[in-house]
Amino acid sequence: MNIETIDHIGIRVADLDRAMAFYELFGFKVIHKAGNDPVAVVMNDAGVELNLVFNASDDNGGDNILMDVDTKYPGFTHVAFRVDTIAGCIRLLNENNIEITQGPVKFGRGGHVSVFLRDPDRNTIELRGREEDLSDLGGVESYENEN
Repeated sequence: MNIETIDHIGIRVADLDRAMAFYELFGFKVIHKAGNDPVAVVMNDAGVELNLVFNASDDNGGDNILMDVDTKYPGFTHVAFRVDTIAGCIRLLNENNIEITQGPVKFGRGGHVSVFLRDPDRNTIELRGREEDLSDLGGVESYENEN
């Protein structure tokens, strides 16, 4: 058996309409939603598939976190989407008043820059793209490994 790729990512949400308003900013559209099943299958033009499972309570207690709080709970930390332009993503986030919780930041020497944010249900999202000039957007923090 060989794993070929990730088929889809399931994200639990409290309010499907609120979640869709957020994910539509990144080009996702509902492709399937069955009657009583609390799952909406959404996909973007590149074929990235998310299953939005809309059966969460409104209060997640802040437990679904990455690095921006002290307590590190086990489990899902984030989903990372490869994007064509980090600068364009930062502008989109700013225009829609979506807080960037970390970044833009460069990890290692791979030539990629990331920004982290939360969806409306506090799931952590990483947007990762090729390094580009971000001086007009505040520059890039770097965590390069010296080895």
